[in-house]
Amino acid sequence: MHRILLPVDGSESSLHAVDHVIGLSQELGPLEVRLLNVQEPPIVYGEVAVYVSERAAEAQRLDASERQLADAARRLKEAGVPFTSQAREGHVADEIARVAEEEACQAIVMGTHGMGAVGNLVMGSVATKVIHRTRLPVTLVH
Repeated sequence: MHRILLPVDGSESSLHAVDHVIGLSQELGPLEVRLLNVQEPPIVYGEVAVYVSERAAEAQRLDASERQLADAARRLKEAGVPFTSQAREGHVADEIARVAEEEACQAIVMGTHGMGAVGNLVMGSVATKVIHRTRLPVTLVH
């Protein structure tokens, strides 16, 4: 059985990647899908840390992850594709490559463009970085 890492960020492109994986499961048979959302660590400038507690910031990141995983999880569940999901904090491309290795995935399927405005100016900067950080096959879905 093939184990696929499916990083999502709630963007249209990442949901197209979910649909692609669902199609693969129908063509290839059962897959093990590892659904992943990575939140960048907060950037703290001076006194901002005084106004936002670490606990509140963590809660906001967890809430963002849950929202960004929700549509993908719903689509996989409705299609009958078994999956596990997890949320991580860190530099997105690094965490995607790390989780793919930790979970012994055979491939990564992800969207070409994420939610970030700057990342959408060129073919997904995160997607490009992932390609350079892993030896696994990476399928990019627009």
